[in-house]
Amino acid sequence: MSLALGSVADDYTGASDLANTLSKGGLRTVQTIGIPADDLDLSGVEAVVVALKSRSIPAAEAVARTRAAEAWLRGRGAAHVLFKICSTFDSTDAGNIGPVLDALRGEAGEAIALVTPAFPETGRTVYQGNLFVGAVPLNESPLKDHPLNPMRDANLVRVLGRQSASPVGLVDFATVAKGPDAVAACLDALAAEGIGAAIADAVVEADLETLGTAALGHRVSVGASGLGLGLARALVATGRAAAPDSAADLGAPVGGLSACLAGSCSQATLGQITAAEALMPVRRLDPERMLVGEAETEIAAVLAWAGEHVGAGPVLIASSAEPETVRALQARHGGDRVGHALEDALARIAEGLVAHGVRRLVVAGGETSGAVVDRLGLKAFRLGPEIAAGVPVLRTMGQGEPMLLALKSGNFGGRDFFSRALDLMR
Repeated sequence: MSLALGSVADDYTGASDLANTLSKGGLRTVQTIGIPADDLDLSGVEAVVVALKSRSIPAAEAVARTRAAEAWLRGRGAAHVLFKICSTFDSTDAGNIGPVLDALRGEAGEAIALVTPAFPETGRTVYQGNLFVGAVPLNESPLKDHPLNPMRDANLVRVLGRQSASPVGLVDFATVAKGPDAVAACLDALAAEGIGAAIADAVVEADLETLGTAALGHRVSVGASGLGLGLARALVATGRAAAPDSAADLGAPVGGLSACLAGSCSQATLGQITAAEALMPVRRLDPERMLVGEAETEIAAVLAWAGEHVGAGPVLIASSAEPETVRALQARHGGDRVGHALEDALARIAEGLVAHGVRRLVVAGGETSGAVVDRLGLKAFRLGPEIAAGVPVLRTMGQGEPMLLALKSGNFGGRDFFSRALDLMR
């Protein structure tokens, strides 16, 4: 087999978002957790998204993991590899987007790489190199206060320039509007000036198709799921991938119990938890107990509570809190310690829920989803129906009793996300 497209994603929910987008764009797609085993059945598969948890780890480690995943994809015939990043460009001034980009570009022997986090369907657009979330610049959006990677600069040429070893340029909106040939010519001109990466403007979906076509002229690109959509459509349009006749079959129904976990503190997830309280029992973790040596007692109490309620219907367990509460916790205990403690607690709770018979699991929050998937030892997924933009139903592949999951970035989905996800998992 030879893949039409390979991708390495820097977190698990972002990987699901991209895999969903590629599937909708016409590619038969599988998402894996980490580099897959060689015996993974890829018959008929055109795209593989390798999910890593590398967004917030040391840059050198992120580079090493991403290079290993890229080598695996190249070994399966992928002529183009997309490094999938968050549509809000989550990263610090030290990386990890720039260092990984530099490494992949070097491995591919490319002088320049096209970069865009734009995805207009989800309100992420780029104009004159500035990233907008809805109608406001990134640094005026709620993402400016992200607990791990606060984004205080909307100008991505500057942001990426502080991370990359090479100068960063711009493919502006006027160039994109002229089509793929103009974008390709702009990239060549920038590369001739010694520029190693180019932020590309995109404000409507048609821009993504232009950028996807231009990006396929190179061996590597960097972007969010919007660029994945452009790449998928370009591959189908040029005959390098064959659009499937129908949506992939998720197979036989999955029995068992249902539960939801929420670790994100985004305003979207907080609203979704409030909406769910009218529909299912909700238990909130006591984060202070998790941080003062009472984690075992708190986790046991939560699982006992879940055991009393989950047989009658889905339950929701949340560590999510308002930003001021999170900041106070971080001030007392340290930001990394708070994040790791709560992620570990929800992952252990997920393990306990599965042991109790839960087979349909909804998880809100990128870091939380990564911790849960790692704790459960899940390795690969087939794609099912879309719950919300960028969030598909996932069915586990190649191991034990099947499960259905939804892994959601904090800001994705409407207020009814939890109930909608559970409805589509039946």
